[in-house]
Amino acid sequence: MGAGTGSYEPSHTVLAVEPSSVMTAQRPAGSAPAVEASAESIPLADDTADAVTALLTMHHWSDLEAGIGELRRIARQRIVILTFDPDISRRFWLLAEYLPGAAAVDDTRAVTVDRLATLLGGARIETVPVPHDCSDGFLAAFWRRPEAYLDPQVRAGISLFAQTSDTVIQPGLARLSEDLSCGQRHQRHAHLLDRDTPDAGHRLLVADL
Repeated sequence: MGAGTGSYEPSHTVLAVEPSSVMTAQRPAGSAPAVEASAESIPLADDTADAVTALLTMHHWSDLEAGIGELRRIARQRIVILTFDPDISRRFWLLAEYLPGAAAVDDTRAVTVDRLATLLGGARIETVPVPHDCSDGFLAAFWRRPEAYLDPQVRAGISLFAQTSDTVIQPGLARLSEDLSCGQRHQRHAHLLDRDTPDAGHRLLVADL
């Protein structure tokens, strides 16, 4: 669910569900077939899928309860959700020090892990560390590569930047640029250079039905 361009799909995915035609048009050749629909109204029969995944998508849904209800309706065996814990993610240095206004906007969409687990009827919760050389481009992926956040192409692939106004974003990015130029940012976060996989708040929820 919320398959987007197919970046997160395992090779054995049989069907992708994505509401955006712009996203589905970017799916590479050979991807699983896609149906254009939202999480709140999935055009599939009950118990259609062995397993359903929803990866870094729930904060975009308009009705969380309806969406989770639909996942439970179509999944026979398992639901797997990758999300983030807002209490931890808002402490990420980029948000805490440079983009607190953007963090406040993101908080309005964030879903607590405990709430998700409750809606799923119980779930195993696992911490998902982010490696320093993560090849994906989500918000915390560049935690040890701060210069990347100044690249418009990088920011274009991060929903927080796409959905937050420039009046909120640009002052913080300007301060980050200045701190990188004078070395203050590296001095303040030198301890990160010795870390490989910090906890940026990402959580995997696995619900066996």
